[in-house]
Amino acid sequence: MSAYEPDPRRWKALAVSLAAGFMGLLDVSIVNTALPSIQKDLGASSGGIQWVVSGYALAFGLVLVSGGRLGDALGRRRMFLFALAAFVLTSAFAGAAPNETTLIIARLLQGFASGMMTPQNSGMIQDLFRGAERGRAFGMFGATVGISTAVGPVLGGVILAVFGDPEGWRWVFYVNVPIGILAFALALRWLPKPETPARSLRGEIDFVGIMLLGVAVLGVLLPLIESEQGGLSSLWWLFLVAVVFGFAFVRWERSMVRRGRSPLLDTRLFTGTPGYATGAAVGALYFSGFTGMWLVFAIFFQQGLGYTPLQSGLAVTSFALGSAVSAAIAGRLVPKWGRKLTVTGLVMVIAGMVTVAVLAGQDPGDAAGWWFALPLLVAGVGGGMVISPNTTLTLECVPTSMAGVAGGALQTGQRIGTAIGTVVLASVFHAVLGANGGYPAALTAAMLCAAVLTSSALLLAVIELRARRKRRLLTEREGAERTAADSQRG
Repeated sequence: MSAYEPDPRRWKALAVSLAAGFMGLLDVSIVNTALPSIQKDLGASSGGIQWVVSGYALAFGLVLVSGGRLGDALGRRRMFLFALAAFVLTSAFAGAAPNETTLIIARLLQGFASGMMTPQNSGMIQDLFRGAERGRAFGMFGATVGISTAVGPVLGGVILAVFGDPEGWRWVFYVNVPIGILAFALALRWLPKPETPARSLRGEIDFVGIMLLGVAVLGVLLPLIESEQGGLSSLWWLFLVAVVFGFAFVRWERSMVRRGRSPLLDTRLFTGTPGYATGAAVGALYFSGFTGMWLVFAIFFQQGLGYTPLQSGLAVTSFALGSAVSAAIAGRLVPKWGRKLTVTGLVMVIAGMVTVAVLAGQDPGDAAGWWFALPLLVAGVGGGMVISPNTTLTLECVPTSMAGVAGGALQTGQRIGTAIGTVVLASVFHAVLGANGGYPAALTAAMLCAAVLTSSALLLAVIELRARRKRRLLTEREGAERTAADSQRG
């Protein structure tokens, strides 16, 4: 086996891929701020405007695993360039949309392109970095994920403030075009070309698995995304469809492995890769509490307190700042502290959520943004200690040949967690508000619910921490026994 030789362009390649990935993840949330302007300018219906948001999230979640597998089989550079070009074109298409239907179609296509692009990031990190450098790279990746999720409302508010109504919303999409073109040009120059040629689609891509998993994910996400339009009551049967197709998917993938074929998602990734299954579950549960609270904050600040979209976004900026700084630092500390970082970070996130809940109960009025700044900063610092270390630890034992699909599966769990958390927290918030509890009481209830969801992630992280200690002790014991046996033979 040849010695590992780091690519001299690896950090430049990472910067380009993360910049493109940031755009894709940002478009999950940035459009929320522009929805009133879109509805007014295009005369869109409430159901149609919901699909401008949910269509992107649905398409994004549907293709993450397939995009990761295509990257594994065809080459991550090729898939990244293809997906980035598609994302730029569909962003321009969305910005130029003359009506509601065209915008929805553009957002679906944009979501597909972003979902194909995102798993290439984690796959390229697995390919290009080793040891402590991989931790640093995943730290930057975690910062990208955390910042893009939290800063979307702020950037959306800034763009609308600069370009104004009625067509300022179009620049929420147009801004991706020049950035994407620059990223594409730099990616052509800096992304390493594969040493081996891409393999055949016919022999390497599990099209049956793609179909089965796609229907299963669709069955979970669609009712959740449509919940505000009565999706849980009218589309509940899709959960049963998801169970049936999910079971069929697992059986099919196992049969592919037995026959020596290339599965879409090798189930041994969950059963035979130490820490992967638990780490993926920690990520999904954390995202259910972490991302679900942004919609609740937007409703509380804008409808409850009369904040502008920009003011609402700025009110939660301390979380994004804390997350950005701590994610970059935590990535470098993973080799030394490991899962302890995740556990500590989750405790800080829960403490921040509970503090916000308590402060909201005091009804701070228009000063709520200032009251919440410090606990959100604490939660943000903790959040940065969760995403990047958990990603590193979850993927550290994954073979590089499966890095793309593993990253895609990890992100799919996070998308499902996001959908579940958003539905649960919004439902709790509206239930308390509908019972005449008032906006402060509704926010308190929602934040306590977010803390409970995050606590379940903490429980799994503690279990995984103990399992890692046992594996380490077992490895040390076996090493000592081999050394003793060698000395006796000597």
